[in-house]
Amino acid sequence: MTNSQDELRIRYSFSDFLLYTCLLAVPIFTAILAIFKHSLLWTIIFVVLAAGMTALILKFYCTRCPHYTREDKTLKCIFFWNLPKFFNPRPGALNIVDKLVAFGAPAVILLFPLCWLFKEPGLLIVYILSLSGFGASIYRNECKRCIYFECPVNKVPEVAKNPSQEFLK
Repeated sequence: MTNSQDELRIRYSFSDFLLYTCLLAVPIFTAILAIFKHSLLWTIIFVVLAAGMTALILKFYCTRCPHYTREDKTLKCIFFWNLPKFFNPRPGALNIVDKLVAFGAPAVILLFPLCWLFKEPGLLIVYILSLSGFGASIYRNECKRCIYFECPVNKVPEVAKNPSQEFLK
């Protein structure tokens, strides 16, 4: 990671990807464990649903991000490392469908396991705390430095945004 909290995140390193993957793995595996303790079938359904929702996020949200729209053949960001670009880049602002998917798909993934997590209070606590830590880390370390200026949760101050955006290439 870069040393300065004021610099825009032009590129990510593999260690950035590993950090956020490990942070996100805790609530994901906690959810899978809670569901698995009650049903193998629902565990499989959840994993397939999460994979499908992730593909939708990649298609409708990520394809607009400058990290995706670069000319590289693979994606290198905090969530996907060396993943081939399956979809055509679509630079620019999110439309209403993109926003619905960007907020709706993660909501489905996060809310789906709650039925089983309520049956496992210890796992529910781990799930809530780990999601909170993950969200706080993203918000604290990324949103104020993100080069995806069209993102609805982007927190880069207007004075820090470069109108020429030459650094995106």
